[in-house]
Amino acid sequence: MRSCASRAAPRRGADTGAAVAKRNLGRLRRICLALPEAEERETWEEKNFRVRGKIFALHMAEGRDGRPAVWCKAPPGNQAHLVGADPRRFFVPPYFGHKGWVGLWLDRGVDWREVAVVVARSYRLTAPKRLAALVAS
Repeated sequence: MRSCASRAAPRRGADTGAAVAKRNLGRLRRICLALPEAEERETWEEKNFRVRGKIFALHMAEGRDGRPAVWCKAPPGNQAHLVGADPRRFFVPPYFGHKGWVGLWLDRGVDWREVAVVVARSYRLTAPKRLAALVAS
């Protein structure tokens, strides 16, 4: 008699990659849209957050290696500092990296306070001075 080989079924309630990406986008959305005059748009089939039409944060649902990430503008020298200090959390994003932007992975042990700091810094670099002054550094 042949035995039936059974495949392991996913645990009930286990997170799928899509569920994690959706939850993380929700958290990122709350951080970004709390900033003055911030708005969400979709460009290149990805969600991005803008102030007065300029992108300050770009959510990549399946970025490099299929991992969710956020890309943000960074001050001069900050990209090299962050990526050099912790390449498991930070990376140089394609297309935007040569302009100093930094990527932050959103799939493994995300420190959402750190995400908020990186996003707020990007916002201050992008927003008009009057709006940037409303966001604490």
